[in-house]
Amino acid sequence: MKGISKSFHGIFANQNINLKIESGEILGLLGENGAGKTTLMNILYGLYQPDEGQIKVNDTPVRINNPVESINHGIGMVHQHFMLIQNHLVIENIALGYKDTPFFFPKNKIRQKVEAFSEKFGFQIDPDKKVWQLSAGEQQRIEIIKALLNGADLLILDEPTSVLTPREIKELISILRQMKAEGHMIIFISHKLDEIMEICDRVVVLQKGKIVGGTDTKNTDKKSLARMMIGRDVVFNINREILEKGKQILSVDRLNVVGDKGLLAVKNISFDLYQNEIFGIAGVSGNGQRELAEAITGIRPVFSGKVKINKKDITNKSPRHIYDMGVSHVPEERIRFGIAPGLFLYDNAILKQHHLKKFSKRYFLKYSRVKNHAKTIVKDFKVATHSINTQTGNLSGGNIQKLILGREISEKPQLLVASHPTYGLDVGATEFLRQHLLELRKQGSTVLLFSEDLEEIFELCDRVAVIFDGEFMAVLDSDDERLCDIGLMMAGSKRI
Repeated sequence: MKGISKSFHGIFANQNINLKIESGEILGLLGENGAGKTTLMNILYGLYQPDEGQIKVNDTPVRINNPVESINHGIGMVHQHFMLIQNHLVIENIALGYKDTPFFFPKNKIRQKVEAFSEKFGFQIDPDKKVWQLSAGEQQRIEIIKALLNGADLLILDEPTSVLTPREIKELISILRQMKAEGHMIIFISHKLDEIMEICDRVVVLQKGKIVGGTDTKNTDKKSLARMMIGRDVVFNINREILEKGKQILSVDRLNVVGDKGLLAVKNISFDLYQNEIFGIAGVSGNGQRELAEAITGIRPVFSGKVKINKKDITNKSPRHIYDMGVSHVPEERIRFGIAPGLFLYDNAILKQHHLKKFSKRYFLKYSRVKNHAKTIVKDFKVATHSINTQTGNLSGGNIQKLILGREISEKPQLLVASHPTYGLDVGATEFLRQHLLELRKQGSTVLLFSEDLEEIFELCDRVAVIFDGEFMAVLDSDDERLCDIGLMMAGSKRI
């Protein structure tokens, strides 16, 4: 890619970018949220057209007008949010994305190819399962198979580990190394410096749409990359101040919640949360975390048991009622449940607060106050946008997350239920957010933190519950030596 520039509404997303990759190489693309990484790759994949610049494949200039042409040039892309039809079978999704799918009996031919790829790369995928029944890691493998089936020499992976468990991340790394050994090229977009250092041969750093540096990973370290990316040193170890526990805020008593498949996803769970406390729930994705968070915040009905805030029963109350009782929520699926993508940024800044007197009078919104509130969130939480009048769906994933966090924290909630709050955030934004959660704790709020990032759990939490198959295996203080066995507990093989 030579001299690539792209702007939206007069604001540069990419400016005069030169990028190259050679056979058998893994290139890391690093940058803050909104630095232009995904835009650049969308140009290479044909989803956007550059305003200026040229793309060459095997030294031949090409114009890539759409993803079909990109695929024909041997370029495949696995997006951060998977492009799969949830209600269709695995084999049907692959057939839809395969350029040589036969008209008659397509499943027979596709099945043979899927089995061949699964054996070659060690994939364990049932082609006759529906996509919604699969874990995030399994869905990602479907996307990789779709790209390889179409002859991808270059595979672009956009934040590929954001939704994966530690075990799935190891499996992905193994797959990528095997692909590299066979001569494939991989562009790996990530915020996680450890992964960049482990996987990539070379790294290029973007900042505000421009390349600000690049080096071989063997010649650098995490601190140097972080400094290059955000222009300052990053604190990798945050000191958590010891605070005295306050009054009880949340009480969950023998809670049972039914999941989407009609089975109990949360089984007889009880715990209490107190002021000045961050309570972490650690576990592999799909063990009842989402259902527990949704039951507490009113999104999902409770089958049996009680949820109380300040000793007042909120079981099966509406989300608005629970919000008005002082409970904020950062949902796991930010685009599906956290925002209305088609509304302006300032609308999304008050989505759960529009009924408050400070933002509305009778049936009318006070737009001057709404917009000032939105500007404050954008400033305080460093949301990268050229205007509060932009559609929220046009923001990068990380900036959407910052907007949601700003909105949920702005009313100083008594309880913040945060599901994977640093998902998709760069290293600087992650540090910024973790400091905010500790500040919220210091101000007398309580945080219920759902996370698969054990570093985050150990760094922030006063107490940690380990969840497996909808049950707590243990609830331990942060300094408890038994936390050394957290991996075994997350796998369900040890209960304390």
